[in-house]
Amino acid sequence: MSPVLSGVLQLLALIVALGLAYRPLGDYMAKVYGSKKHLRAEKWIYKVIGANPDTEMRWPAYLRGVLAFSAVGVLFLYLLQRLQGSLPGSLGFTAIDPDQAFNTAASFVANTNWQSYYGEQAMGHVVQTGGLAVQNFVSAAVGIAVAVALVRGFARSRTGELGNFWSDLVRGVVRILIPISVIGALVLVACGAIQNFSGIHEVGQFTGGSQEWNGGAVASQEVIKELGTNGGGYFNANSAHPFENPNAFSNLFEVFLILVIPFALTRTFGRMVGSVRQGYAILAAMATIWVGFIALMMWTEFHHGGPAFDVAGGAMEGKETRFGIGASAIFSISTTLTSTGAVNSFHSSNTGFGGGLNLLGMQLGEIAPGGVGSGLYGMLIMAVIAVFIAGLMVGRTPEYLGKKIGTREIKLAACYILITPALVLGFTAVAMALPTPGNSMTNSGAHGFSEILYAYTSGANNNGSAFAGLNADTQWFNSTIGLAMLLGRFLPMVFVLALAGSLAEQKPVPETAGTLRTEKPLFTGLLVGTIMIITGLTYFPALALGPLAEGLAS
Repeated sequence: MSPVLSGVLQLLALIVALGLAYRPLGDYMAKVYGSKKHLRAEKWIYKVIGANPDTEMRWPAYLRGVLAFSAVGVLFLYLLQRLQGSLPGSLGFTAIDPDQAFNTAASFVANTNWQSYYGEQAMGHVVQTGGLAVQNFVSAAVGIAVAVALVRGFARSRTGELGNFWSDLVRGVVRILIPISVIGALVLVACGAIQNFSGIHEVGQFTGGSQEWNGGAVASQEVIKELGTNGGGYFNANSAHPFENPNAFSNLFEVFLILVIPFALTRTFGRMVGSVRQGYAILAAMATIWVGFIALMMWTEFHHGGPAFDVAGGAMEGKETRFGIGASAIFSISTTLTSTGAVNSFHSSNTGFGGGLNLLGMQLGEIAPGGVGSGLYGMLIMAVIAVFIAGLMVGRTPEYLGKKIGTREIKLAACYILITPALVLGFTAVAMALPTPGNSMTNSGAHGFSEILYAYTSGANNNGSAFAGLNADTQWFNSTIGLAMLLGRFLPMVFVLALAGSLAEQKPVPETAGTLRTEKPLFTGLLVGTIMIITGLTYFPALALGPLAEGLAS
């Protein structure tokens, strides 16, 4: 079987698996967030944290819950790392340096999982399992909760109430993430992923020394790292490591885990607003971008010119031979179009255009299908922008799902889409202008610029993957990328929840002959076009200096 055909068949198998899970999972999540009943385990949690799950919250109260919970998470994870040397199960590792501890705490709480350290050489069992893995669950649940709050804003009228953050958070963890993770971990263990609490042990003698590996609860952390679109690996090689991703089946299964909740949430959205066709329209926009990017990535990686590439059958540099180009293309696009920093290949070794596609996928806002929760609310923000543009074209007040998109709503949506580009381009410009940050670049020229642009794009968009040629373990990058991750995660949530509150207070607008039919293919095309044009206008100059220049020169 040719490598190209193998890649296409894997993509088709993945699409079939996602299609089979789409309806039952989407309907189940709609039921979870629409239920008035609480499980016994959930009642115990509410009692411990002192929350009343039946109290409805307006958007400021909901936002305070999000920020307070996340702030406590950052503080707890920071202290856990700083105290690591005194904790049991530390495997002899000492406390993490303050700047790196801040960066890692911000990273995992912000659902980014950017890692400026070697996981197997820095973190013991307690920090990995009791700190990082826990944040993988709760940070994902926070993203879903915010998305559900926005959907309620569209679905409700004449009230500013968006539900209860604590109830949404707990349900997301207890009823959705934990059950799927248990099943997924068993699948990964069956594939060969390790799951233990063993210490560091020598695995062989080699010329010039020996090699050592430490064990860990890898399978359980691997499954939630993918399912929650987190991405931080137990080992520095991440999902290219055989302990995390043993074979071709586990590789495809991990991609399935990354995509299944973000895609299924469009079904949840359709159910909650009372029109599954609206959910299909959003799904179609996400799927169009996702499939298009994978096709382009396969093309550029399979057909890049040169004698070495011809002999290898494509750009095999930096690819795992267990997976090949096709599976690596699917994995890298799926992770950069979601907020998942997992990698099964070396992104820095992609062709110039291939690296540019990974960059562009994050710069779109990671909305195809995006992170758990964040992809849906990001796409809905773009839908608001799209109907506003359509309204300007025909000269009438734009409407979406029966809600008028007025001055307040469009200002909130505009602020949302401006935050991330400001962080990415601002931090990149400062890093390139100062003398010290440039010393961290492994390469010069266009590729070196791409290393820094990729780092801040990944951090501000809460992705977490890296070009891997950049030495980011410095005080400058640990601090600035940490700030970019926190601001890139929580500032947009402010505008999302404010928009949700504004929409929930409105009176429904009756549909007329002039209403834009947002469940039709025409709107899907308008939405995709809006996303690509806005992103292109924003990032094209920076992309031209980096991956485009490199691709044209090769």
